[in-house]
Amino acid sequence: MRLLREAPVVALLGARQVGKTTLARLVAGAWKGSPTFFDLEDRRDADLLSEPTLALSPLRGLVVIDEFQLQPELAATLRVLADRPRTPARFLILGSASPDLVSRASESLAGRVAFHHLPGLDLEEVGTAALDRLWLRGGFPRSFTAGSAAQSDRWRHDFIATFLQRDLPRLGVEIAPRMLERFWTMVAHYHGQIWNGSELGRAFGVSHTAVRKYLDVLDQTFVVTQLQPWFVNVGKRLVKSPKVYVTDSGLLHTLLDITDARALQRHPKLGASWEGFVIGQIRRRLRARPGELFFWATHGGAELDLLVVAAGRKLAFEIKRTDAPRLSASVRSALGTLALDHIDIVHAGERTFDLARNVRALAARDIVSRLAPLRR
Repeated sequence: MRLLREAPVVALLGARQVGKTTLARLVAGAWKGSPTFFDLEDRRDADLLSEPTLALSPLRGLVVIDEFQLQPELAATLRVLADRPRTPARFLILGSASPDLVSRASESLAGRVAFHHLPGLDLEEVGTAALDRLWLRGGFPRSFTAGSAAQSDRWRHDFIATFLQRDLPRLGVEIAPRMLERFWTMVAHYHGQIWNGSELGRAFGVSHTAVRKYLDVLDQTFVVTQLQPWFVNVGKRLVKSPKVYVTDSGLLHTLLDITDARALQRHPKLGASWEGFVIGQIRRRLRARPGELFFWATHGGAELDLLVVAAGRKLAFEIKRTDAPRLSASVRSALGTLALDHIDIVHAGERTFDLARNVRALAARDIVSRLAPLRR
């Protein structure tokens, strides 16, 4: 609501099936007056907007356009309408692709659009008692609320198939669905590791620039996340390639053929899965922006899983799938090198307690209660 009061156009972006339409209807219900809805997957609405100026210029109040990425050329019309005196209409556009992938929309609406990314469900929404369920099933509402683990896994299999075979081609992605599925599965096996395009390119028999293109497509449609390295001139040889994660832990587990909690506990990617899941929960709780999130690693082996640089502060997080966290050599090195304000070692145990000055062992179940948002 705040963004709609501040900007004539608000883009609500997120992966397919993450709940954008549900949120838009909640916002519309709280908006004064009767909102107007268009769904570009509905041929009737798409036909109405084939003459966008005629359809949109008479409207007042809130106008919601769902699946905006299917007709990004509408951005040129919205630019004109957003510049009208006294702003008679506000536009809420929903999309399943980032502004980088739908570049015309981003360029046409520059200075007129505010972006809000909607991720999946988080601990603050489902409650800490559901932590293990959220980790296993991920944050897609239908996956999380499914009647059984098997039903949740089937939903995720269907999501992956539909996403690759229907959604990406409709965005103009010309990469064969089978190739992208193989690549996405390989990324799942590299989850939490440093990106090595040359190695992945050799595995696929294509160039490193081709696999980079695959990665960017999955990143820009919110199903893969790249965590950039933090590096300054601190007299150490630092890693300068991103880490890659499958954004949703439930999709990660489906790609790895992990169907239940027992299989997860026995899988070699257990620790990496936990790391990616916790990073996502910390990001949500802190309300951190993408450009404020990093990891830090030296070629000598010192590393931090997450470094948040925001509001004049440096907050660091080391994530361990253990119930006995300790002060590691990496943490000591980071404290002495990066001028950190605070380090949390996030663990799977039950208690939160101090380990040293400015170093705390933070139970993952306490992320919501013990971490304060950077912004409201």
